[in-house]
Amino acid sequence: METPEIPRERRSIPRTITPLSVPAVNGAGLLNFPLQHAALEATVRGALQEDGAFNDVTTIATVLSDRRSRATLVARETAVICGVPLALEAFRLLDPKVAIRVDREDGSRVRAGEPVLFVTGHARGLLSAERVALNYLQRLSGIATMTSRYVDAVRGTRAKILDTRKTTPGWRVLEKYAVRAGGGTNHRMDLSTGVLIKDNHLAAVDGDVAKAVTRARELAPRGVKIEVECERVDQVERAADAGADIILLDNMPPDVMAECVQRVGGRAIIEASGGVTLATVRTIAETGVDWISVGALTHSATSMDLALDFD
Repeated sequence: METPEIPRERRSIPRTITPLSVPAVNGAGLLNFPLQHAALEATVRGALQEDGAFNDVTTIATVLSDRRSRATLVARETAVICGVPLALEAFRLLDPKVAIRVDREDGSRVRAGEPVLFVTGHARGLLSAERVALNYLQRLSGIATMTSRYVDAVRGTRAKILDTRKTTPGWRVLEKYAVRAGGGTNHRMDLSTGVLIKDNHLAAVDGDVAKAVTRARELAPRGVKIEVECERVDQVERAADAGADIILLDNMPPDVMAECVQRVGGRAIIEASGGVTLATVRTIAETGVDWISVGALTHSATSMDLALDFD
């Protein structure tokens, strides 16, 4: 593939490339990159240092220091792109004068064989940054792509697809951003941003759902939503009567979910969770639940097949 000329006005990367604001894949609004530039640079620099990119002995031994190259980052499969700002920063840190043209921003759909971005710069910098740039793009695009498939599967229902806290340690902010790039919605970011009373919490109050909800309402910070996990219909009724904001239906069959939706009658948001797959998510959505949380979005996504092809 011939690399097109990079227009003069796009020959340099802006010093601050965040926050990135582009339409999300589901068209629901703007997608804001979660890291300010200082945090972005520190994150990517750490990844480059982990990879030994500032002392790439193979490249130093084989490539002349003044050699320049052009390369195209190409999709090998149909997917949703995510992680472009991280890839740009990897190339910039290894070659501050690198020129990049971005054809697909985060949240964009791409078909197999289509280019994502073009880079022109010192060959050493491009080669040493290649793996870190691809690692970010492949992992995050994989999450965005899987999320988009779930979102597409429930289109036309009221259900929103949510992530969970089942994320890679140290990558949560980026992985939840990738979920948004795929058209999904973020659940609570961490343990401090919402109350979710699960079965083990209920065990501490002898299984008394109403007591747990009431206590959480009294002690949690003002404005924090109270969610409670329920395994049975009677628990759902008690949670709704106690004023829970969100009721999580844990591993319930679809007919029981539908019954719970009817019994709650709009008094709380209803979330379905547990064992959700692409084969079952539409059936779950048709029960009338508001949210469907899917741990697989982040813990089981397959990395996207991308490649950096040098001319």
